[in-house]
Amino acid sequence: MKTSNIFKILVLAGGLCCFNSCSEFLEREPDQILTDDQVFGDPVMIQSVLANFYGRVTWGQHIGDWYQYTILDEAGKSDGGPDNIQNYGNALWRVYDYTLIRNINQFLQSLRATTVITDTEKQVYEGEVRFLRAWTYFNMARGLGGMPIVGDEVFDYQGGMDITTLQYPRSTEAGIYDYIIEECDAVSAMLNEEKTINSARANKWTALMLKARAAIYAGSLANYNNKMSSPIRTAGGEVGISAERAEGYYQQALAAAQEVINNSPYQLQLNKPDDLERNFYEATSVKDNNTEVIWARDYRYPGQTVGFTTQNIPGSHAEDIDRAAAGPILNLVEDFEYVNNRDGSIQIRDNQGNYIFYDDPADAFANKDARLGGSVITPNAVFKGTPVELQAGQKVWSNGAWQTIAGQPGERDGQGRLITSSNGPNRSNEQYINKTGFFFRKFLDEAAGASTRGRNSEMWFPRFRFAEALLIAAEAAMELGQQPVAVGYINQVRERAGIQPLTSVTLDDIIQERRVEFAFEDHRYWDLKRWRRAHIVWNGVVNSPTAQHWALFPYLVVAPGTPNDGKYVFDRLTFSNSLHPRFFELRNYYNFIDLAWQNANPKIVLNPFQ
Repeated sequence: MKTSNIFKILVLAGGLCCFNSCSEFLEREPDQILTDDQVFGDPVMIQSVLANFYGRVTWGQHIGDWYQYTILDEAGKSDGGPDNIQNYGNALWRVYDYTLIRNINQFLQSLRATTVITDTEKQVYEGEVRFLRAWTYFNMARGLGGMPIVGDEVFDYQGGMDITTLQYPRSTEAGIYDYIIEECDAVSAMLNEEKTINSARANKWTALMLKARAAIYAGSLANYNNKMSSPIRTAGGEVGISAERAEGYYQQALAAAQEVINNSPYQLQLNKPDDLERNFYEATSVKDNNTEVIWARDYRYPGQTVGFTTQNIPGSHAEDIDRAAAGPILNLVEDFEYVNNRDGSIQIRDNQGNYIFYDDPADAFANKDARLGGSVITPNAVFKGTPVELQAGQKVWSNGAWQTIAGQPGERDGQGRLITSSNGPNRSNEQYINKTGFFFRKFLDEAAGASTRGRNSEMWFPRFRFAEALLIAAEAAMELGQQPVAVGYINQVRERAGIQPLTSVTLDDIIQERRVEFAFEDHRYWDLKRWRRAHIVWNGVVNSPTAQHWALFPYLVVAPGTPNDGKYVFDRLTFSNSLHPRFFELRNYYNFIDLAWQNANPKIVLNPFQ
């Protein structure tokens, strides 16, 4: 076995929580240079390096960085200062991690040669690490298109070598998705079928979910890119998949999703049929007895915790100084349907323009899709046993008109009535006060101490759920003209949410369903890109219903002597006095190639619009 010093363990704590026998390894010096013989002569060390790889594959939106949720149309920032986001950067969520791929390939070489673990163990480890490599390529592909595929090669430059032999050209966009799908087929046969602890490690079903997702992405790109008036492509196919490939990809997506649906140990979680809001929260955000999450980024105390709850908990429930860094926006809230009305718009005024009065602000959200209550804290919704009060101020009836009164957080009037809640919302630059009218519910940890800086949270971040298998199957079947199949799958998800079944399925139905099912789970951006809808939704138009961020402010009605005194009304406002509607340009469909990459490898052609 080679003895080159190829493993410098820098972040060994990352990802180690998903393995059970790493306590001794955690005591090693983290910057130690280790030879192949040292690593692959010790079964615990092999596990630890694999765990390190798991800790390095976190990209896109995730709960380790709350700010990323404010970039799209899911949430707005409340941590002080204006919301100045409008355009999307050319490198947003760009992944180009050939260092990781090289490390994985080095690992594979030595893994295959080691004799300290059984052939069965080697097969599983190889399946896991090849899955992580396929996941890395997938994250590159969805941002950049086709990129160089190096297979199992490990490139070692030596003086005098012809460097051009180390320079691979970009694959086609179809080619990189084909590679991912083929790798998932291969590793699904190598991996175990059983669930893993907290879904932290890959198994057969994780590989099939990646296959299904990669195939549905490729099918969408082949389909919808070619329906644009000017399809986005490069001459060599590094960007752009031919339309005739769409059907084959949809068939692959449907088959992979159906295998998960029909044969895996996972199912759509329905542990609390009498409380569908709570049921959905637990299906996404509670690890114990979870039947739905197939793969997640797990966290465990001590050493592996995440600050999402600390940063975003309502102030009324905070355990430390941090709170209310961001909150969901009205755009998302209104996309959740009512039980018997697919229009989820909150009723604020009647046809004559008069306020609609509510006895309780929570009444405006009654009979909504249960996923709303499992994803978003609405005014007066209960969190950890007590209501979350959200009140922006008072609406005082004076001289035949409504006067808006706002106060400092927690301030009351002379009669003892609350003016503005300690939670807000308000439109100031004040830190720690909500600015949208809503708080996160999904991924907000209920455990004691989870919102303190000293501890933070053990909340996981799901990457694949059983619901996604159902919605991929529904989408693929719809695209293949199999309406009864599509209807059956999408209605399973809708039934769990407590809303009316569909009798047919369109792309708009799929867009809507994925929007509300997977809020805050890193799907929205990539979905709108693959359907070529991003530039339509985020059109940069001031006061656009989809591009502009909107907030909803509740007010206590002060109108003594009238039947509406003590009731509540709402104002729909642009978020935080901001006139920065999200503007997604055609150039944003693909990240720009860094010119340093091209300087190092002239075979890498640039992406469109560069």
